[in-house]
Amino acid sequence: MDPELERVFNRAVEAGVKLFDTADSYGTGAGFDGRSETLLGRFLKNCPSDEAKDVILATKLAPFPWRVTSGSFVKAARESAARLQLEKIPLGQLHWSTGNYQPLQEGALWAGIADAYDEGVIGAVGLSNYGPKQLRKIHKYMSARGVPISTLQVQYHLLSRFPELNGTKETCDELGIKLIAYSPLALGLLTGKYSVENPPPGIRGVAYKGVLPPLPTLLETMREVGDAHGGKTLPQVALNWCMCKDTVPIPGAKNMRQLEDNLGSLGWRLSASEIEELDRAAVKVGKSTSQNIFQTS
Repeated sequence: MDPELERVFNRAVEAGVKLFDTADSYGTGAGFDGRSETLLGRFLKNCPSDEAKDVILATKLAPFPWRVTSGSFVKAARESAARLQLEKIPLGQLHWSTGNYQPLQEGALWAGIADAYDEGVIGAVGLSNYGPKQLRKIHKYMSARGVPISTLQVQYHLLSRFPELNGTKETCDELGIKLIAYSPLALGLLTGKYSVENPPPGIRGVAYKGVLPPLPTLLETMREVGDAHGGKTLPQVALNWCMCKDTVPIPGAKNMRQLEDNLGSLGWRLSASEIEELDRAAVKVGKSTSQNIFQTS
């Protein structure tokens, strides 16, 4: 799919998309070779658009069990920068916290990403899958070192409003940390392509079994809201909702059709009453999608 992915990337850049998010654990196969980073770096270097100069490549560095020293994390950041063909990673993020299962490793990870920032390997520091309690702990550590935390990436969409409800968003607002919403389309649930009769394939079909029966009521509300804005699609409404919640959604796009649909979420805004209507419809579903197993409190 590499040629198609490059066409999608070039079109996204030309359309004004500035942020592309990846991770050193994405597309690796069995060799942990950072294939996704390599592709993104190549795509950006070869991109013909003048808009490419403003693109921000963000990557997430995994706390693999063999990364147990601060030096190993700095080394990982340098390797990611090389794959991205950049001297400095614009936004380097700690992919998840080990606080739930290996707290001793956590200190080394914090020190490592701070060292990478101090050494100029990372331009800005971000986090992923941190809840408010753990976020305050790492913020205290980073503040003592003079390292600002720029972003926090969490699962956030109409079927996963935990960041609003557990204090994550409030904490980010207080600390000046921008929230990035991953899986903003709920892994396809908010696109309308899945139902009780046509569940998601594999483990997702089992995991979301309880969400599918009440889901149509939310989708119908989304359709009504989209129709009121000239026929916006379900994904476009879902993404616009995320943006209206003052987050940066990062939907995936593996072909031109998906990209063009994503782009249709830009250039308009839901009204305050429409956001409230969607929130109420989401509450009526009565079920939320499961959280990432690495998400901390």
